[in-house]
Amino acid sequence: MALRITMGQYYPADSPIHRLDPRTKLLCGLAVMVLVFFIRSPWGLALGYAAMTGAVIASRVPLSKVARAVQPLVVMLLVLSVFNLLFRRDGDVLLSAGPLVVTTGGVQAAFLFSLRLVIGVVAATLLLLTTTPTRLTDACDALLAPLARIGLPAHELAMVFSLMLRFIPTLADEAGAIMDAQASRGGALSEGSLVQRVKAVVPVVVALLASSVRHANGLSRALDARCYEGGAARGHWHPLRFGWQDGVAFLLTALYGAAIVLLG
Repeated sequence: MALRITMGQYYPADSPIHRLDPRTKLLCGLAVMVLVFFIRSPWGLALGYAAMTGAVIASRVPLSKVARAVQPLVVMLLVLSVFNLLFRRDGDVLLSAGPLVVTTGGVQAAFLFSLRLVIGVVAATLLLLTTTPTRLTDACDALLAPLARIGLPAHELAMVFSLMLRFIPTLADEAGAIMDAQASRGGALSEGSLVQRVKAVVPVVVALLASSVRHANGLSRALDARCYEGGAARGHWHPLRFGWQDGVAFLLTALYGAAIVLLG
C-alpha cells in the first residue's frame, strides 16, 4: 500500500505558472493561503474556487494530481464541519433536540470554514507541483537573505526546507513498504481491535525513525565529502530574475486579495 504524497513531486510542463520566478510563486502562494482566512461569505468562497480553477488550468497540471492532494483532508474537513455544526449557536435555530442545537450560523460555518481550507491546499499543491525543490530553495534563500544581517542563518534554513521537500516522498515510500511488510507478517494496521491497531503502529514508527536516522547520517557524510560549508557565499547557475509575467501575477494576486477582503 503506497502512500500517495504529492508534496515535493514536481510536474514538468510549459505553462505560464511554471515560467514565473519562484519568488513570485512563493509570495503569491503564501498570500492566497493567508487570504483563505478572510473568506467569510459564499461569494468569497465562489471567488476563491474560481481563482483556483483558473490557476489549475493555467498551470496545465492534471486535475487528478491536484485532487489527490485534497483526498487526505476529507476526514479532517468532515470533523471540522461537525464541530462547527454542533458548537456554533448564532443565527436562527433550525433543529433543537436536548443538548443538540443546529443553527443557521452553524450550518454556514460547517460548509464555509471547511471548504475554504481546500483553496489553501490547492494553492500549496500548485506551488510544489510547478516549482522544483532547488528553485524553491533559491527563492527562500533570496527572500531570507536580508535577515542574515541580523544573524538569522538564512541559507541554512533554506537548505533545511529543500531537504525536507526532497525526503518527504522518500519517507512516504518507505512507510508504505514497511506497512506492506507488516501486513505480510500478519500485523496489518486495518485488522483487529482499536488497541491492536494502535500497537501495530509502533513497529512502523520505530522502523521509519531508524530509516530517517540512516538517511540523515548518509546525507551528513555526503555533505562532508563535498566540503559543504553553510555560511559560504555561492552563486547560482540560473540567476533569479523578475519579468513582466511576475508583475501580472502580483497584480492579479493583489486584485484577488482586495476582492476577498471586500466580499468578507
